[in-house]
Amino acid sequence: MSPGGTTAQTVNAAGGVAGRYATALYELADERRALDEAVDQADALGRLIDESAPLRALLADPVLDVAQGRDAVLAAMAAQGFGPLLQHFVGVVANNRRLSELRAILNGFTALVASRRGIVVAEVASAHPLTDLQRTQLLARLTEAGYGRVNIQERVDRALLGGLVVRVGARLYDASLRSRLARLHYAMKGAA
Repeated sequence: MSPGGTTAQTVNAAGGVAGRYATALYELADERRALDEAVDQADALGRLIDESAPLRALLADPVLDVAQGRDAVLAAMAAQGFGPLLQHFVGVVANNRRLSELRAILNGFTALVASRRGIVVAEVASAHPLTDLQRTQLLARLTEAGYGRVNIQERVDRALLGGLVVRVGARLYDASLRSRLARLHYAMKGAA
């Protein structure tokens, strides 16, 4: 079995339906020799979903008619300048009633591309957006920890209060203020 096949199986096993769609998008983009363009556009679409509450609500609406949902999402994508490859793919996702899983599909696609390119994806949650200096320091620490090429996927989680939570594969590094306070709370309960 080829390394690529192993990666595809890993994404499929981890992501179920989202993993299968992610693999299909990868194969389609690779076949059309538009993988770099698809990666850029998938990242841009992911950011658009993350930043647009109305779009997230549209994707999550279980009673929305398939044709209306597809047309609305494709209209938004056309207005933002997304190419035909990604628009066609999202149209298929919509026709198959999987719009609610679109963000997970895009995440799976990003992870699959990174894995096939030998890049480790580090998911970083922080209470505030990372500065350039923090990003550089984090990359240096991950390199010291033995991770070669690292791609950081950032998200802001105000509930952390401060610090970072970094997930690289199955490893979780939690240096958040929220978890430190929780540990202190349990330690104080045990001492009482």
